[in-house]
Amino acid sequence: MFKSLYKTFFTLSKIERLIFIGAVIIFLVSLAFWIGQLFYKSTSEKAIEGGNYAEGVIGQPIAVNPLIAANDTDRDLVELLYSDLLELVDNYESSKDQLVWTFNLKEKIQWSDGEPITSDDILFTLETIKDNDARSPLFPAWQGVVGERLSERQFRFILRTPYAFFLSNLKSLKIAPRHIFENIPTANLRLSNYNLEPLSSGPYKFVSYEKRDDGFITEFNLKINENYSGEAPFIKTFQLKFFSNKEDLVEAFNSREIDGVGGLASSDLENLKINKQVFKLNIPNYYAIFFNPSLSAPLKDPVVRQALALATDKNKIVSEVFQGNATIANGPIVPGVIGYDSKIYQNEEFSIEKANSLLDSKWVKDESGARTGTVEKKKATLEFDMIVPQVEFLMKTAELIKTDWEKIGVKINLVTMRPMDVNNEVIKTRNYQILLFGTILKTDPDLFSFWHSSERFYPGGNLAMFSNKSIDTALENIKINLDEKTQLENLSKIQSVILKERPAVFLFSPIYLYAANKNLKGFDAKFLPIRSNRFDNVNQWYLRTTRVFQ
Repeated sequence: MFKSLYKTFFTLSKIERLIFIGAVIIFLVSLAFWIGQLFYKSTSEKAIEGGNYAEGVIGQPIAVNPLIAANDTDRDLVELLYSDLLELVDNYESSKDQLVWTFNLKEKIQWSDGEPITSDDILFTLETIKDNDARSPLFPAWQGVVGERLSERQFRFILRTPYAFFLSNLKSLKIAPRHIFENIPTANLRLSNYNLEPLSSGPYKFVSYEKRDDGFITEFNLKINENYSGEAPFIKTFQLKFFSNKEDLVEAFNSREIDGVGGLASSDLENLKINKQVFKLNIPNYYAIFFNPSLSAPLKDPVVRQALALATDKNKIVSEVFQGNATIANGPIVPGVIGYDSKIYQNEEFSIEKANSLLDSKWVKDESGARTGTVEKKKATLEFDMIVPQVEFLMKTAELIKTDWEKIGVKINLVTMRPMDVNNEVIKTRNYQILLFGTILKTDPDLFSFWHSSERFYPGGNLAMFSNKSIDTALENIKINLDEKTQLENLSKIQSVILKERPAVFLFSPIYLYAANKNLKGFDAKFLPIRSNRFDNVNQWYLRTTRVFQ
């Protein structure tokens, strides 16, 4: 047959042979395309194991230990290396009054060194957190909780009083290995070598770390933990690379030394030159202007506080400082957190005219444009010092606020300080008239530490020095009342009263920006309780795929 076709081919003229060859080529290309389309329609993309992913982080680890991790870098590594308690349990139940919680661990779960994970590890973790000598940041959340061992796999937690948000604490509790830390005095935990060479119960395990001659740790190298009790990750090896400044971090991304980076400012995105994908995630935090009336008599006047709120252009801040990558905050709860009531804030507005009108009734402008009045039978001027951490977006925000407030006759002296100094010298002593600062919430609406009058002084989080008996009662009820309707009613009351009293001017919630190369798939752009929770589904991230028949 082919011999006959071959002879026939040479009987054709030159033009006919060219036409024939072209037709054959078109036929073969069409056939290949058709087969390709058929294969594509009959198969689906499936993630497979393989590849290395390197993420860049500013800072470096100090204590990669779930008991004492206190900075973002430590928490990032803890998230990758340690399982949450509820990942380790097969099932659990609570008593009707939610005072007793009983848990059963999964069978045959192990640490990365092969040692079994037992009830002893859980109870050791609890007792160490509660030990004052550990100075654990988790200390406040676990006071009043007693642990009881029932068997190697069964244990219980007993609460002194009901706590409506105890389940949230359970979801975020990471377990430490007792057999590693039990012989180390609690006060010396921070000195242990295991803080930089940790064991693991999570999706990845420690391999090595690298550091410069000056001691700066430059990278942590991880690989899949074969003893992980959950679904194994797809990405075979994972690196966190550490940088001391944003410029080096951006350069590392542009040179493809790293594959992803989070916590970016909007302006940073413009400096990332290579092809990328950007994920935008909301985090339950906000920045606000907190008033301290105890150090400035005019701030005791509700008219002054209301006028300052009216004269604050939040939309302009979001647009000019964040290029739209932030959401407006109007109260002590942000959208996405249980209990946020948008109806309460529907009349919020920016109006220089109304702010001036409010102040005109009590505070008179002099020839220089400054306003003076009388508070507690003493003459006072509307001039305040505002403490601002030396963070670029906060300093820009402060300048915009200063400009707006000057339009209503209020003079602001901006005092910029290093963030560390703001914490140690200002917040601890409550030595400020006005403070521009941020608050990190949880996904549950436990606002006690931020607004209860007992939290007005360090280490409490009530930065506005707010005191209101009815709000104290509502905050106390929210913690212990298990009825959802009653909780929501109390939360609405808190938001309404704080909006009326104006102990602070709530400004914005920055959006967490994460940039990654185009190869990364499976990243879950969801609402994050804290930044390190971006790794919650890291075992679903993947770089390589194959196609399988459906």
